[in-house]
Amino acid sequence: MSAEEQAVLDGVTVRLIVPEEQERFDALLVEQHYLHSAERVGAWLCYAAEHRGEWLALFSWSAPAYHLKAREAWLGWSEAQRRRRLGLVVNNSRFLILGETHRPNLASRVMRLCLDRLSDDWEARWGQPLLLAESFVDVQVFRGTCYKASGWQELGLTQGYGRSREDFYVKHDRPKQLWVRELRTGARELLKARVLPPRYAAVEQRTPPMCEATPEELVVARDYFRRVPEWRGKIGDYCNDGLIALTACATLSGVRHGQRDLAAFARTLKSPHFRALGFRKKGRPRRYRAPSETTFYRFLTRVDSRALQEALLAWQEHRLGSRRDEDDVVAADGKALLSSQGVEVVSAYAVKSGRWMGSQMVETKSNEIPAAQQLLREAPLRPGDKVTLDALHSQQETAQIIVQERGADYLFTFKGNQPGIAERLQRQSASRRVVPPSGSVGRGPAV
Repeated sequence: MSAEEQAVLDGVTVRLIVPEEQERFDALLVEQHYLHSAERVGAWLCYAAEHRGEWLALFSWSAPAYHLKAREAWLGWSEAQRRRRLGLVVNNSRFLILGETHRPNLASRVMRLCLDRLSDDWEARWGQPLLLAESFVDVQVFRGTCYKASGWQELGLTQGYGRSREDFYVKHDRPKQLWVRELRTGARELLKARVLPPRYAAVEQRTPPMCEATPEELVVARDYFRRVPEWRGKIGDYCNDGLIALTACATLSGVRHGQRDLAAFARTLKSPHFRALGFRKKGRPRRYRAPSETTFYRFLTRVDSRALQEALLAWQEHRLGSRRDEDDVVAADGKALLSSQGVEVVSAYAVKSGRWMGSQMVETKSNEIPAAQQLLREAPLRPGDKVTLDALHSQQETAQIIVQERGADYLFTFKGNQPGIAERLQRQSASRRVVPPSGSVGRGPAV
């Protein structure tokens, strides 16, 4: 290597291009890159490697490939992990050494300089860091020497398909080498970890919920929801059991804010999901269309809530199996629903497993106490279960329902607004004579 070539390697720098340079950048890629395209997908960054003001190389980084079997296998990703964490991966969509500027080791040198700053630049521009870079090498044109010299790892060949549009791939019969490189030590282990560190977990929180149920699981769910009476006089394009299955799936996937989010979630479904839900094709050409916000609103406000709860509990039993003996502590509590204009619901859960055991809406101009009492009469409690409630529910009638009607025990808390009970408890505590509630079955509740 000559002294001049070494001086270039020592003095070359890599920087982000400025908006005024974008037109020139794109024109050079179209002119000199073998793909003759400057196309970028999703979020992107463009860099220029230069020496004394002369551009020597160009980099374009953009959103990663949506599906790569070799990448997912190497990372050990599940489908859910792939969808939630793909934002931590970036694709080297273009890399070009310009014109006559080829020099020994130039490609690997500028690649290393670019990788050193890529994650920080990406976080500054797009609000999230990166952990992994990927790139494709056409083996009919290149050998991937630069990537190998820069510490990249080859994962194998792609299957020779190119994405033409959403959910549609065209076979081009030119499989490419897939190369990947960790952008920090231990990146691979982080990407497949059960829980991401806080700095990287934000990317999962920004990922819109998508359906994680298989079409087969949706078909089974519909079998349980067919017992819910139809809320319309005439079945339209969306059957009742399909809407329930879709709403349940959306809730389990993280949808929390009503019909608008449900409609957005429905638009992420694919044809096999719509078919499994029993929805009809419509329009010209005939195709599946997601239910609208209006459809979800009518469904949510008119469905038989009592029958729906029974069906959901039966479906949960199918999914989770029977409640275990040691899962015997049940907590009941009331909460105001988000964006519900004051609507409150009392719900019961098995504390150890988190299993839902039913809910009861608080009537207008009422409070949680009668709602909780109705819930406790209907919830799938077992003899010997231990029910916990807060001080609001420390009522004689509530205790009688738990002990005398359901054969369970209770644990109540008391505050200063019930001085008589508090004084009695203090006397019993001092004498160390506390009777378990279930010990008084048939004789009224003990405190």
